Amino acid sequence: MIAKVYIVLVALTYLILSIWCSVSPAVTSEKVGFELKGGTGQSEFLTVYGGLEFAIAIVLLPALFRPETVTYGVLVSVLIHGSLVLFRSIGFFCYSDISAFTYKLAIGEWVIFLVGLGILFLQRKTG
Repeated sequence: MIAKVYIVLVALTYLILSIWCSVSPAVTSEKVGFELKGGTGQSEFLTVYGGLEFAIAIVLLPALFRPETVTYGVLVSVLIHGSLVLFRSIGFFCYSDISAFTYKLAIGEWVIFLVGLGILFLQRKTG
C-alpha cells in the first residue's frame, strides 16, 4: 500500500510541475535560473520541463492499476531520482551562486529518492 501512495504522490508532483511549467514558463524558468530567449527558449522549456515532467507522471501512474508493476514503478522513480540526485550534486560542486529554490528542489529529489529506496528495501525484505 505504501508503494502505491508513494507512486501517486510522485506522479501527482510531476503532473503539477508539468502544468505549472507549461502554463507559467516565465515564473518557473526564473525560479530555476533559466532565461527564455525567444520562441526557441520557450519551446525548449515547454518541451523539457512541461513534456518530460508530464512523461514521468504518465510512466508512473499505470503501475497503480496493475499490482504486479508497483515495484517496477517504484524502481523507475528511484532510477530517475537517483540520476537527478547525482547530477544535482555534481552541479553543486561545479557551480556557485545557487538559489535557495534550487536547494529546495534538491531536498525534494533526495527525499523522493531515499523514500523510494526504503520502499524497495522493505519490499525485498517482506517479499
